[in-house]
Amino acid sequence: MSQETEQIAVVGLGYVGLPLSLQFARSGVKVIGLDIDQTKIERLLAGRSYIKHIADPAIAEQVGNGRFTASTDFSRVRSVSAVIICVPTPLNKNREPDISYILQTGEAIAPHLTRGVLVVLESTTYPGTTDEDLRRVLEKGSGLKAGVDFHLAFSPEREDPGNPKSVVAQIPKVIGGLTPACLERARSLYARAIQTVVPVSSCRAAEATKLLENIFRSVNIALVNELKMVYSAMGIDVWEVINAAKTKPFGYMPFYPGPGLGGHCIPIDPFYLTWKAREYGQHTRFIELAGEINTAMPEYVINRVAEALNSIRKPVNGSRVLILGLAYKPDVDDDRESPSYLLLDLLKRRGAEVAYYDPHVPVIRPTREHPHWAGTKSVEWTQPVIGSFDVVLIATNHQAVDYRQLADWASCIVDTRNAMAGVPTKPGQVWKA
Repeated sequence: MSQETEQIAVVGLGYVGLPLSLQFARSGVKVIGLDIDQTKIERLLAGRSYIKHIADPAIAEQVGNGRFTASTDFSRVRSVSAVIICVPTPLNKNREPDISYILQTGEAIAPHLTRGVLVVLESTTYPGTTDEDLRRVLEKGSGLKAGVDFHLAFSPEREDPGNPKSVVAQIPKVIGGLTPACLERARSLYARAIQTVVPVSSCRAAEATKLLENIFRSVNIALVNELKMVYSAMGIDVWEVINAAKTKPFGYMPFYPGPGLGGHCIPIDPFYLTWKAREYGQHTRFIELAGEINTAMPEYVINRVAEALNSIRKPVNGSRVLILGLAYKPDVDDDRESPSYLLLDLLKRRGAEVAYYDPHVPVIRPTREHPHWAGTKSVEWTQPVIGSFDVVLIATNHQAVDYRQLADWASCIVDTRNAMAGVPTKPGQVWKA
């Protein structure tokens, strides 16, 4: 198709697929957004967003000018020149990769693929998923051969929700193709919407690139989490140390501790590589150690909550505890893999009466991992409500929260994010965890 008439499909309209769809639409490409959630489709066609950092007008403009539409009808793939797959890749209950959403999407689009079409996978996964697993499903369902009858490529997503400096068009895009022709076709498409395209030698190299990016973060977060515990035992504030260290203009990059890992990438992606590495007889001890440290953080935080309560002669059992922040990172409404859920579970198990406050997550949505919290509502941000809790545990440092009010209203605060730094507090009121 010519650039003026090119139409693509983006499958999966979540935190990755929707921003990408809108960026292509703004670049003049017609986009069909495909998703199995009819509620999402209806909201999009009405020009309304369901993601906090994407405003309604951004959607309404592209729907209104005809460059973006949405549907649950996967047969519309027949009319497009490219299909980009942006579906979840979680872990199963045994902490093993679950690529069922990728394979199901492949099965859904395969019967509708036409000769010359480009299929790109953006979902984070282990090396070999695109050129083995997805390729097999697409070829079986379409009767076409990848690299001959249709193009196949992998391009890892690099979304950073909540970061106002993160602009889809300005984030370099890594692309790996099954063949040189596949790579060139994918490069040509993405170059229409993204300023910088970074080609690599294969789909596997592109898949491995994404894993490296997130494993790098996981390992370094584990390092500062471990140092947090060590320095705390020594009476040293790790946040002060980090702030001093980051003044070094070379050889150092700051990472920050927290109550555990959250989001769809850092808690999950490293395990995709450790699982795949075993197939080749390789053991990823460094990655697994980082995972152990990070997954132990919620228990460490709960122990600090217990210490804080003991200081005011209260046990965890029977105490009222408020989790401040349900989203996994500041200023977003994304609660996927949020450590706050683990904190809620651990506290409830110890007999505490728990609740949460989050200005961006007014009601907990159903999730596969924590269905028992679905429907739970955020408490109100008022002095009588906040003051009624024995301790407030800061799990996410949203800018929308007034921490001076929190200091005035709460008698005891456990801070995992250094959110109370610079806020006037009473002696012994704030515990760092």
